[in-house]
Formats: sequence, C-alpha cells, structure tokens
Amino acid sequence: MTLSWTIGDVTIRRVVELETPVPYSQRYPFIIEAHPDALQELPWLKPHFATAEGHLLSSVHALLVEAPGMRLVVDTCLGNDKPRRMTGKRPLQTDFLERFAAHGCDPERVDAVLCTHLHVDHVGWNTRLQDGKWVPTFPNARYLVSHTEHAYWHEHAGDTEQQAVLQDSIQPIVDAGLLQLIAPDARLSREISLLPTPGHTPGHVSVQIESRGERALITGDVLHHPCQMGRPSWSTPWDEDRAQAERTRTTLLDQLADAEVLVIGTHFAAPTAGYIKRDAGTYRFQT
Repeated sequence: MTLSWTIGDVTIRRVVELETPVPYSQRYPFIIEAHPDALQELPWLKPHFATAEGHLLSSVHALLVEAPGMRLVVDTCLGNDKPRRMTGKRPLQTDFLERFAAHGCDPERVDAVLCTHLHVDHVGWNTRLQDGKWVPTFPNARYLVSHTEHAYWHEHAGDTEQQAVLQDSIQPIVDAGLLQLIAPDARLSREISLLPTPGHTPGHVSVQIESRGERALITGDVLHHPCQMGRPSWSTPWDEDRAQAERTRTTLLDQLADAEVLVIGTHFAAPTAGYIKRDAGTYRFQT
C-alpha cells in the first residue's frame, strides 16, 4: 500500500520492504508480553495492527522524507542478498529499489540517509551487492549515524550477526567516505531534527519534523508496535536496556498524548501514522 503524508513543506513517503502478521512465539516473541490473551485487552488494535487471532501486524519499511533542500531516507530495512535470522537465514530478493524509484526519487538523488540505530532491519539497504562486492546503495548521500550508537556497536558487537551487519552494511559506507557521525540531537535541516530516544540501543534516535506549524515524529524503535502505547512496559527481546527503553517510551508517550503531532511508526503496519490519545490511564493510537 502506498502511503504518504504532508507536514507543511515536507512530504514523507513509506517504501515497504515487508509487511506481515507475526504470530506469537514463546521462544522468539516480537513483543515479549503481547500474547493473544493480553491483546484482547486492547481492542483498538484491530483490524490494522492485530488480527482476530491475536497475531501482531508489522511492517519493515523505509521513509523517504523530502524537505526543502534535502531528500532524506530514514532507515533502510533488511536489504537483499543478506541471510539474517529475521528471514530464516534466507537472503531476501525483493523489488524494494523498484518501489523506491516509483516514488520519483532514484537512489542517486538521495542527499542523506539517517539510521535511527544500527540493528539489522534498519541498515540493510545501506548497501547492495554489485559484482560480488557490497557498494553504497545511495552513492551521493551522507550516511548519518549517532556517534553514541556507532561507538557502542564497535565496542559491543559480540553477536555474530551484528558483526556481519557492521561488515556488509556499515563498513562499505566507511570505506566510501560517506559515513558521518553526528550528535543524537543534531539538526539536519530547518525542518528536520533528531530526538535522542535511548534504551532500545544507547544511541537510538527518533526524527522530528516541523514545518509551517505542523509536526510529525518518526519513531524508530522507541515504539516497535502500537500495543506498546496501551502497555508501555511491554518490551522486545532486542532492547539493550529494557528499563531505559520503558522510561524513554513512557516520557515520549506523555509528551505526545493529545498533541497535534503525527506519529509515523517505523514498524507500524498500514495505515502506519496517527495520533496518540490518553485512554483510561494509558494511551491508544488513533489513525
């Protein structure tokens, strides 16, 4: 489904790689506490974000942000030709780049790529395989990463897959001279700035957009799924610091609740964007 939003002079387009139901798994949960019985307590999740059977609906997508003087890609999904645990160790072969070009912006025209953090499903299309070699997908772009995030993973990439992620999706960017380390609260343009949202990873950031009095926030993984609005304490197995992630999430939800800020979820299935509302001592997502 093609989705786009306008915030003043800024246009944001969703470019989907994968969108799928995620059945609950005790061994490999997406959200640890989100078993089907618990989801029944959040009926507003249906039909967009959960199925009648209690499966969460999730999406892996990039966001193309076109602002005055800047074409920015926020997060770059899993990528082709990279066997990962999320794909059952089978390398993807999707038409993501064709979908991207269908939005009227070839990869060569992208000015910057912002990785909210360096997990596998946010950096994959940083590179593509060409003649047996990993090369930058967006050859004319600056690749922007929080210096806190970059430093952390170069000290703590003990996991074999995370080492592969750094090798095939980050190092070729470094070798090409395209990586730019930035502050977690950096301003990228007049309309676009970063908001530090640590916990899921130490250097995780979300993206704030403000233009002509209108505002939006691209979440990254501070919120993996709208169910975490109704239950902010729910976490994922991939949170580096679950307590910090919950604190960050709770603070952010309180700030956004009943505010006129369009929240665009990095893993939210269609319709993907909406507003956070207070709801009986917690929160819900209104699309």
